[in-house]
Amino acid sequence: MLKISTETLRLGVNIDHVATVRNARGGVCPDPLRAALLAEAAGADGITAHLREDRRHITDRDIDALMNGLNVPLNFEMAATKEMQEIALRYVPNAVCIVPEKREERTTEGGLEIAREENKIGDFIAPLREAGCRVSIFIAADQRQIESAARIGAPVIELHTGAYCDANAEGRFEDRNIELLRLQKMSNFANSLGLEVHAGHGLTFDCVKPIAVIPQVMELNIGHFLIGESIFIGLEGAIKKMRNLMNEARS
Repeated sequence: MLKISTETLRLGVNIDHVATVRNARGGVCPDPLRAALLAEAAGADGITAHLREDRRHITDRDIDALMNGLNVPLNFEMAATKEMQEIALRYVPNAVCIVPEKREERTTEGGLEIAREENKIGDFIAPLREAGCRVSIFIAADQRQIESAARIGAPVIELHTGAYCDANAEGRFEDRNIELLRLQKMSNFANSLGLEVHAGHGLTFDCVKPIAVIPQVMELNIGHFLIGESIFIGLEGAIKKMRNLMNEARS
């Protein structure tokens, strides 16, 4: 059944790279929780934090502070490992997003491969769902992966927008249009299966509107660009500008 919400498109702000700056020098500044609270005050609907196996940016202490200090939902990004499952079950954040993870990657390079590991991923998310976490799966805009996500009972998918954003930034506009069409089609397909659709990775002021206008997309998760842009116009200014662009696209 087709489900298209009339709710305002939500914005989740990823604060990982506030921790990256802090960890470059050590110490406690800048504080990811302070950034999260500023994002909340600027209109973010949720905060995203990725606790990686190697703790390269967000740390366990940050998750503890975020869980205790936030008034908006925390979206806990994590790999499908026993360690991360135990942490998620200890804190029971509002949302858990399962992402692929490799130590050597600079950032998440693609979507999770579910189609080859349906039983494994299905078993992994079952206790998280039972505990009350809203589970989403970060995947490519690919029909096989979306069908697998639906079969294992994930209520939400987040479509990887990286290829679209890269093509736009590099001026490969034919490739960009192909990727945009794929995201549009697969958002519609996922919605037809009853899945809630989110999107994210690499979104900027220049390329967010065509994604925001896709009616089935209910949430965008944006981090690195907003943290970088905050150097120039402040975090509040960056978030409010992104929110305005999203609202303009939807209106």
